[in-house]
Amino acid sequence: MPQEQTVSQPKAQINAPTRNAAHERLGAQHLPGTNTTRFRVWTTNAQQVAVRIGGQDYPLEPSGDPEHPGIFQATLPVGPGTLYQFVLDGQAVPDPYARFLPHGVHGEAEVLDTASYPWQATRWNGLKLSECIFYELHIGTFTPEGTYKAAQKKLPELKKLGITAVELMPLAAYAGERGWGYDGVALYAPHAPYGRPEDLKAFVDAAHELGLAVFLDVVYNHFGPDGNYLGVYSPSYFTERFQSAWGAGLDYSERHMRRLITENARMWLRDYRFDGLRLDATQSMPDDSDKHILQELAEQVHALGGTHLMLAEDYRNLPMLVTDYHLDGIWVDDFHHEMRVTLTGDQDGYYAAFKGGPKALAHTIERGWTYEGQPWPLAEDVALPGGRRGEKADALEAPSLVYFIQNHDQIGNRARGDRMTDVRRVTPAAFRGASTLLLSLPMTPLLFQGQEWAASTPFPFFSDHSGELGRLVSEGRKREFGHFEGFADEVLDPQEKSTFELAKLKWSERLEGEHAATLAHYQTMLALRKTDPVLRERSRQALTTGQAGEVLWVRWQTVAGERVLLWNTGKSEQQSRALKLPFDLPSTLIVQSEGQPTPRLGAGEALILGEE
Repeated sequence: MPQEQTVSQPKAQINAPTRNAAHERLGAQHLPGTNTTRFRVWTTNAQQVAVRIGGQDYPLEPSGDPEHPGIFQATLPVGPGTLYQFVLDGQAVPDPYARFLPHGVHGEAEVLDTASYPWQATRWNGLKLSECIFYELHIGTFTPEGTYKAAQKKLPELKKLGITAVELMPLAAYAGERGWGYDGVALYAPHAPYGRPEDLKAFVDAAHELGLAVFLDVVYNHFGPDGNYLGVYSPSYFTERFQSAWGAGLDYSERHMRRLITENARMWLRDYRFDGLRLDATQSMPDDSDKHILQELAEQVHALGGTHLMLAEDYRNLPMLVTDYHLDGIWVDDFHHEMRVTLTGDQDGYYAAFKGGPKALAHTIERGWTYEGQPWPLAEDVALPGGRRGEKADALEAPSLVYFIQNHDQIGNRARGDRMTDVRRVTPAAFRGASTLLLSLPMTPLLFQGQEWAASTPFPFFSDHSGELGRLVSEGRKREFGHFEGFADEVLDPQEKSTFELAKLKWSERLEGEHAATLAHYQTMLALRKTDPVLRERSRQALTTGQAGEVLWVRWQTVAGERVLLWNTGKSEQQSRALKLPFDLPSTLIVQSEGQPTPRLGAGEALILGEE
């Protein structure tokens, strides 16, 4: 850990107003090639502003820029490793723009030299979305150690598996030691318990050297309940015009809030060299500005050069996120929900809006998603006026639709965080059959950590809030998902460290029994996805779908040949050659989900047939 620096009777240099974007950065900016740091604050609450270093306060002076009132700044002869806090009218408060908070979100920030890391993978230029096979992971539970360094050692395993893009759950600093990361409050500071910022850069660098892209999940729709100091600096960051489930809405029309968001996105991609961002819950980002914040984010990210991608988590099924705002892709919850209902028969909560089965799945695959303007049968979460949900996805190509059969939410939204493979109604064969479908479709697939070996470890919700807030979080979680059947059981207490420990992957089990069989099938399918001349096609136009009784069929027809997938969603064996299909089946067996050398179609099993 760098040592705190002391300042001996410094003479602050007050900077003249400038329109240079780098100079407008708030917080602490180490000036390259010097042993000086510019400290900059925007506040509408305080009249006197200082920076506290080593117990001594050094005043910041008004910038004198009439176009940016409320700016206080000074340049001091201190360098990287210096610990500091700002002082507003005598009250010491953390820097919400801190680049690192080594002692937590309530403590001092550390000045960083953001340009000092010696990058090795200098020729890396990103991946196209059509090349991405996402692997979502949580740094704290991916390994026993729960650090960037430990996760970095596992990257060769992901490369060997066939993954091309790692997606990290949120890293912005949040209160406590452990959590999912969606309650971040210091957006610019990587969460300290995972390691130092240079450890994160080393993780990204190592991934790029292996040919793996790295994406980051970011939360721009709300701040966590503990440690958010923005309102102390100015209430103008927030607005009563909009409300969210987490309190007052973020005012994206306020230029400092807007720049906090857009510059944060640029920071992750520029300073840490992430390849793209997954934007959490974009349906909860209302903006009445002339240009929506999502569109501006996409413009600024795509202007960085290289290949940088922006993905939205958004249940509204709105293609305009891609066609108008120019994001690159959308997480498609509908595919997961239809798959969940097909495999488990669940009909509680929002699953009641989905039918499941081969007919429903065929419709979702061919149309892109299930709801494209139909009435939404549930009272809550209506996304469009008139009680209808979604619009047609005809304008979107397959890579813009991110499909998954598990993710952190859909596992964690259960009383004990049990995975799909923990449900008794889901046999190992059925899970491998479903995985065959996921990994053969031209849509962009996403896996959740351990899915590739049907991990036995759950992923329950966990947190580390103190006192009354911890109790409220536990009660709120149970209340939010109380309409799910699983929540009738005892919910694991998210505040107990043991709940967090349960989520840590058991890497040794992946070579045993059904785990090993599932891992082998995932390796086979991921290799096939990249090498098969027909399955490499990423256009929805090559697909047709349908059902034959309990069997789902998907047909690819391209200039390279024909492929047909059959997945038996029923409970009894089917004779593939006896199915009533509107076409003749190809003669060559490409893959069978249980590794059988014949086109057997047992309960839950899938196969792919081909013809050149």
